[in-house]
Amino acid sequence: MATTKLTLSADKDVIARAKRLAKRRGTSLSSMFARFLASVAEESQTPAKPGPLTRQALGLARLPAGKSDKQLLADALADRYGV
Repeated sequence: MATTKLTLSADKDVIARAKRLAKRRGTSLSSMFARFLASVAEESQTPAKPGPLTRQALGLARLPAGKSDKQLLADALADRYGV
C-alpha cells in the first residue's frame, strides 16, 4: 500500500503521550494513527448494534398517538423547569 506524508498539529503533551504509547506498543506513531483512522472509518460505515439492555427495553414504552419522542421530551422539560 502506498503511503502519503501528512503533517498534523496537536498539543505538545498529547504528542508526547502518543509517542510513549506507540513505543510501549512497539509500533510507530504513524502506524498507530493509520490504524485509528481505519477503525473510525469502519465504524462510520457500519451502524452500531444496540446492546442487550437496549434490546430488552425496546417496545416497553408506548408513545401517545400524535406525539413524537421529541415533543414528549420538550413537554417534560417545560413542566420540570416551568417554561
